[in-house]
Amino acid sequence: MSSLRNSATETDGSDALWIRDLSQIETFYGRLVYLAGLRNPDNGRYEHFGSPGSATSVMASRSLKRIHETIFRDWIGMSLERKKSDIELYIASVDQGDCRQLVDAWLRLTPYKNLVPASVQGPERQRHVSDFEAILGLLKNLYGVASPDPGA
Repeated sequence: MSSLRNSATETDGSDALWIRDLSQIETFYGRLVYLAGLRNPDNGRYEHFGSPGSATSVMASRSLKRIHETIFRDWIGMSLERKKSDIELYIASVDQGDCRQLVDAWLRLTPYKNLVPASVQGPERQRHVSDFEAILGLLKNLYGVASPDPGA
């Protein structure tokens, strides 16, 4: 999170609160999941229950967008091996009974495609998808997940 901390010192300071909250999430992948979950799919704005009022919510949305982009770029810069370790740590931390079910759901539903900030296009977006799919292939073998049924 070092580049994230650096970007927080360069902004209005509101990022510092979000960064403190995000530092509680152990994995980069978990942070991406959290931030993407705050993005409203209907309008692209980031919404958080702790930011009432229109001026505050606009500032919060901008701050979260900036942080999401920074964390995503940090993620893209990681080696495939480090990403795989991070994802395995995320899987271990999720309160999901069976790792196979989680990996199977990822194979079928491709939620990792929704973690990319809207402003990120082209090669970075494609690299994220291809890296994640390579890691999923490894996890599929590791956990003994059968290929998903395309008709399911």
